[in-house]
Amino acid sequence: MKHILFFAMALCTGTAMAQPKIVSNATINTTTNVIAPEEEDVSNIQGQGQEGTRGGMMMFRNFGDGETKSVTQVKNDMVKTVIKTDMGRSTIIRDNAAKLTTTLIEMMGNKTGFYSTDDEQAAMRKSMDSMMQSRSKDSTSTTKRGQDTSTVEVSYTEETKKIAGYNCKKAFLITIRLMGLVKDTAIVWYTPEFKVKNVSSVGGGFSMGMGGGGGASATNSMEKIDGFVMRYETKMRRNRTMIVEVTKIDLTKEIADKDFEIPKDFEVKPMKEMRSMMGGGGGQGAAGGQIMIRRDN
Repeated sequence: MKHILFFAMALCTGTAMAQPKIVSNATINTTTNVIAPEEEDVSNIQGQGQEGTRGGMMMFRNFGDGETKSVTQVKNDMVKTVIKTDMGRSTIIRDNAAKLTTTLIEMMGNKTGFYSTDDEQAAMRKSMDSMMQSRSKDSTSTTKRGQDTSTVEVSYTEETKKIAGYNCKKAFLITIRLMGLVKDTAIVWYTPEFKVKNVSSVGGGFSMGMGGGGGASATNSMEKIDGFVMRYETKMRRNRTMIVEVTKIDLTKEIADKDFEIPKDFEVKPMKEMRSMMGGGGGQGAAGGQIMIRRDN
């Protein structure tokens, strides 16, 4: 009997030791690379505008393609991501305690921003979903989409490789949607050593100006992975592939509280005011931003 109890205790201890630790302080450098098909028929791209103009076809065709770098800082309930591109600089500051997201944009000498609560973002998504359904000509398919719920499965493997100094394992994140008719698969490399508080992964859609939904829906469920995601690869619209990889991660660097303060030279407004100025559109960049954020209710 004693041997059985000892074995059970040892098994429980081993299981507990295998759990990744939770990290509440981290600085993470990330590269997001969007790879376009070698040959692309631009005549099929809608809304391309006048060829050769800055707002026209060539700008739209290449929008989001190529490499984008970002830096994410995490300190307890605060998360900040800075994205630099040729067009300017964007900063997303997330206060998980207040359930508030602020997006700052520096472009062509202008410094503007907007903020929104989780409730406001949820209401906006609901409104946009309703609008998209009302525009659909096929009411039957609309009903099916509205009733459809996605499920996510994780398939772990024993394949390993080193990323940014950490030994990582390979997994497949499989999203099943449209009542089982469609499967989206993301290839994920993760370190089982730790998880980062409030952040399940970094990089991705917002770094290309697409809001939180740039890739396959599987990337929205990274919190299911038993560790921190260091690299993932997923398919996008228009036959593109998005590869996101952590290039450096520092869990010891001190992060000052002032790093999460809103600079005084920014004109920051509520998101609903920004949407009104834009004719009711946009705003999705604040919905979690580039980082995949776990929001605890």
